[in-house]
Amino acid sequence: MATHPTTRARGAAIEAAARTYLLRAGLREVAANANYRHGELDLVMLEAGSRDGDTLVFVEVRYRRGTGFGGGAASVDARKQRRIVQAAQSFLVMHRAYARCACRFDVVDASGDPDAPEMRWLKDAFRADDA
Repeated sequence: MATHPTTRARGAAIEAAARTYLLRAGLREVAANANYRHGELDLVMLEAGSRDGDTLVFVEVRYRRGTGFGGGAASVDARKQRRIVQAAQSFLVMHRAYARCACRFDVVDASGDPDAPEMRWLKDAFRADDA
């Protein structure tokens, strides 16, 4: 089933808002909408590190108008987590410059008005070992 054009446009706008939110929080953009065999990475960001170095952050952006079904973060189930981890592994194979970075999986849960969504950033939302 094809995605309705307005749904796709709304998704792109929500991801752009999440990107802006994370950039303002100090992260640097590495990639967006990186597609691999196992899935897509919405955002790949770099968080400047301390003595341990930088952290590569794989960000899943989820939008729900309301929280009646647990919000967007609740929709990142074990199956979705596995797909994100597999896509992240593919990303690291293709971008060896980041192979030594620590990695983290975050979720940005966007909700409310799609033109001005409320953002909730869940750092370390899941671990690769758990997926």
